Amino acid sequence: MKKLIGLMAFLFTFSAFAAGDFKIGWIDMQKAIQSTNQGKKARKGLEKEFNKKKAALEKKQKELEKMSKALEKKKLALSEKAFGEKRDELQKEFMKYQKEARDSQLEIREKENNLTKPIYEKLQKIIAKVAKDKGYSYIMEKSEQSIMWAKKELDITDLVVKKFNK
Repeated sequence: MKKLIGLMAFLFTFSAFAAGDFKIGWIDMQKAIQSTNQGKKARKGLEKEFNKKKAALEKKQKELEKMSKALEKKKLALSEKAFGEKRDELQKEFMKYQKEARDSQLEIREKENNLTKPIYEKLQKIIAKVAKDKGYSYIMEKSEQSIMWAKKELDITDLVVKKFNK
């Protein structure tokens, strides 16, 4: 699929280049989202919530570690049946902890998506306007998976962020 997309991009690029009217630019969307005033505010809120959840999870993890050590110390004093029951109880608590950690990650990720989606949509409109106003044929998104390197002069990220913040 990536090869097909790459081939299509090459063909479009070649056809535009052959026509003689060709200008390309790129944007780092992640940087753009994080650089907008709205994105900075969203990130601060998410970091605050993340740190709060992280602290609660670390506290729970320490409690579980204490319980595990205490159980190991009592192992010889307890009957095999009593030890098995306590161990099963501890495993259930550990599974609850793991589920809580997963749920917290999903919740943060969902909130991040909800906060960044309107920013992303507004950025897309600004990118389209910048492309039209500046005569760009293509605006590519720079990411680790797509554009490995591009001339800094073709970067419109700061221009788009500036227009977004106005």
